[in-house]
Amino acid sequence: MTAMPGWRALAILTAAAALGAAGTFAVGAAMGMGGAELRHLAAYLVPALVVTIAASALAARLLSRASLRQRFVAVGALGAAIALANLWVLSRTMFVSEHDATLLGVLLLYSVGAGVGAALAAARGASSALERLASTARAIGSGDPDARAGRLHAGPELDAMARTLDEMADRLQAAQARERAAEATRRDLITAISHDLRTPLASLRAMVEAIDDGVVDDQPTMRRYVREMRASIDRLVAMVDDLFELAQLDTGAIEAERERARLGEVVRSAVAAVELQAEEKGLELITALNGADDAPCSPRLERVLQNLLVNAVRHTPADGTVRVEARRSSDGLEVAVADTGEGIAAEDLDRVFEPFFRADPARHGAGAGLGLALAKRIVEALGGQIRAESEPTRGSRFAVVLPR
Repeated sequence: MTAMPGWRALAILTAAAALGAAGTFAVGAAMGMGGAELRHLAAYLVPALVVTIAASALAARLLSRASLRQRFVAVGALGAAIALANLWVLSRTMFVSEHDATLLGVLLLYSVGAGVGAALAAARGASSALERLASTARAIGSGDPDARAGRLHAGPELDAMARTLDEMADRLQAAQARERAAEATRRDLITAISHDLRTPLASLRAMVEAIDDGVVDDQPTMRRYVREMRASIDRLVAMVDDLFELAQLDTGAIEAERERARLGEVVRSAVAAVELQAEEKGLELITALNGADDAPCSPRLERVLQNLLVNAVRHTPADGTVRVEARRSSDGLEVAVADTGEGIAAEDLDRVFEPFFRADPARHGAGAGLGLALAKRIVEALGGQIRAESEPTRGSRFAVVLPR
């Protein structure tokens, strides 16, 4: 916001002075002054008006770099000086007697002192408030996130400025906290990625070197190495795909999608992706959609359910059960994946959706620890919620709730 232009300030000053002159003229007329007296009064008011405007404009220019206290004192002194000048003119023209003029002059001088004192007192409070605002702004600029101006008790304008500054500091502090949290997450992510990439890469390197050096040349071992190399490559590809999809979610790519699918089709595709692994472990896959087969949903829900099912199959022992169930509710559509697996400890439930989190750090399964984090990001991007419930040794249940 820029300062008020000079012509605008001069126009306001002229309008105020003219209004005061008009008021004086109206009071004179109301008190019964005749036409000749009013013309005589007008003849003195017009020059006084011009002098007042000129003096005020000059004072405004001279005080443009003055402090707030100096400006307050100058305003009070200028008003008293103009009043004394007008009184002197009136006494010279016999409008006021010499005795009355002297008395009024003494009273005006007293008024000057009182006005200057009042101006200094008012300026002191405003100056202290402004200094407090400036000090707070400097502290925030120097990196102190806890600096606040608080309530100044210096009038509504300065109090509003203090509130605005404090609100800005609150937002800045929250942004810095988010940035620190994001930076910590990035560091953890890089550490986890490095760790999870090292294992399959080291395995690939060892097998390639063994083949290249001729250490392994029999066909059965070669076929086993090829299978293990393919598994390592698949794991690397899956990890890269998950990381790429996480990056897409962070840019808000899902919000722009408008494609819809039927829940029944989405669930069937997700279940089909884990049928082979479930069959190899002897797990029973159960689907119970409770009449919600035709419910419209985002095709992205397939990836969410697939990640939840992969996680359930991986952590459910042989002859266990993995169940997919759905129902319509007042909140929208709820889809859940429940298993009879090993369960999750209560202290780990709040962290299962963190990237690369593993409840047992010593266990390195086929997953990279991105499945649940990716599922949560997708669900939140769709405007829904995902929650986990679990009892150790009895199984877990992950429920997704999507709005209508």
